[in-house]
Amino acid sequence: MMVRSGLFLRAALAGAIAAAAFVLPCVFASAQQVDMNVVDQPGYVPSADEEQLGGVYEKQEVFFRTSEAPGTIVIDTNSRFLYLIQPSNRALRYGIGVGRDGFQWSGLERISRKQEWPDWRPPPEMIERQPYLPRFMAGGPGNPLGPRAMYLGKTVYRIHGTNQPQTIGHAVSSGCFRLVNDDVIDLYDRVPVGTKVIIRQAVAL
Repeated sequence: MMVRSGLFLRAALAGAIAAAAFVLPCVFASAQQVDMNVVDQPGYVPSADEEQLGGVYEKQEVFFRTSEAPGTIVIDTNSRFLYLIQPSNRALRYGIGVGRDGFQWSGLERISRKQEWPDWRPPPEMIERQPYLPRFMAGGPGNPLGPRAMYLGKTVYRIHGTNQPQTIGHAVSSGCFRLVNDDVIDLYDRVPVGTKVIIRQAVAL
């Protein structure tokens, strides 16, 4: 009787583990699709603890099979990751915040300009949605663009830092891609002007 009970418990445990393995990725993927209802906070300076990313969005080297040349940036808006391609099917993966619903896009661009401590000029469309925003904010701590910005072609979009690290992994922006400040400085130092940037967006079924 005890043998049967042991076998039953092991079978039940195996079933529970299998169910969790199926459910948890689904819950995680579902959570990624939710827009984060936040507004910009010009002037806010996050603490060192807030800046520390853990878990899946922490910068890490991962396996990444691709035919793209090392040094290429691939942005996956659906999974909220930016990949910097390395040799031998490896990549540095950074967690990012992406455009919220209606502001996501895809395409092929190149980094056309790099800027340390960029100034912030909210576009008219953003000011219309958030009238309290300043029309201009000089670069520095508390600037919503963070300490570095990489401009994408002739578009209005950038890869930049943020003073809202809690937004990484969420759909929050007006089309730009944001990283925590340590990560954007790391990426900025690794890529030159002219770097190829591929922005991928999953097609809705």
